[in-house]
Amino acid sequence: MTAGASRARPEALTLFNPPAHPVTFPAVKPMPVIIALLLAVARAADGQQLVAPVPVEALTGQQVALLPLTLVAADPDLQSDSVYSRYQDRRTTLSWADSLIGEAFTGRAPEVQWVLPPTLRKLARRSPGIVGDPDQMGQAALRAPKMRNLPDPLRSSLRNLMALVGGRVAMVPAALAFGRSADGRLQADLTLVAADTRSGKVLWRSVAVGSGENPDRALQAALVAVLPLDSGGP
Repeated sequence: MTAGASRARPEALTLFNPPAHPVTFPAVKPMPVIIALLLAVARAADGQQLVAPVPVEALTGQQVALLPLTLVAADPDLQSDSVYSRYQDRRTTLSWADSLIGEAFTGRAPEVQWVLPPTLRKLARRSPGIVGDPDQMGQAALRAPKMRNLPDPLRSSLRNLMALVGGRVAMVPAALAFGRSADGRLQADLTLVAADTRSGKVLWRSVAVGSGENPDRALQAALVAVLPLDSGGP
């Protein structure tokens, strides 16, 4: 499976409702987030599909929480397919997906200080009554393509969590779906959303798509699509 065989597509807009005053990430040389995100999004020529890679430039040097995945779904015809049999157990599959996603983000975008699910869970356990369980915050709601603002109580939960992490942006794998592509290969669709937990705004979203002979290869291909090594911009 080559990186060229995978792709990422945006779900609705990649930037929503720019604020009246530029928002900057803390602890870095001031740079409007809107400009940084625009630089991270490359528009293909000749009417080709807009590709929305993770906006690494805008997040460089920042503490960014990478939330755990809470929603994995498969097309009904895969439920009885032997290629998907080992992924039938929900908890096992969520743990596997979190591990693969975490490895891809830390390995392919090391300039960002990703705070992974195991650390987020530890922080939450140390602050009972203040921070909720990161696996039960309702982050799967962000899979809705037109959602532009964090709904409550998700917004307050993420804001409290980020107060412990020491940043303001949360990267949310909102949903992972498996099905069959047009050529019959197994396909993974991973919805990713970046949100500013202080303003409650959705800053960026994308659906990474990858295909392979099994779910592991398909998800890896999707992650390569949304985390290209040449993501520095045109």
